[in-house]
Amino acid sequence: MSTFTQKVLMLKQGLKDQVTKFKNKNFLDAVVAGCAIVAAADGSIDSQEKQKMTGYIGRSEELKIFEISSVIVRFNHYVDNYDFDPMIGKVEAIKSISKFKGKPDIAKVIVSVCCAIGAADVWIVN
Repeated sequence: MSTFTQKVLMLKQGLKDQVTKFKNKNFLDAVVAGCAIVAAADGSIDSQEKQKMTGYIGRSEELKIFEISSVIVRFNHYVDNYDFDPMIGKVEAIKSISKFKGKPDIAKVIVSVCCAIGAADVWIVN
């Protein structure tokens, strides 16, 4: 196994350990709100993006500590806000994330999970 692969695996396990440490409803909401922001980055969240994102959430090692049905319900809540009005969706998502303002250790984990999710799909790069 290459040094790079080993480093990636170590970082991924560290992220999973950190997510486990902060497991609670507010943390879940912040992570899922961040996922909705990532999904909406191109200006809309179509059904294909929803399927890709919920599929990733369901397979994510970092989010397996949460019950998948809860994760999907919360993700759909934030997506519905974006569908109703993109500005309202963004504001509501940021509200959930901002609960961790002044808590850099938790904020770093939230950003790390959202980056992992963002890197999981090609549509974000395009």
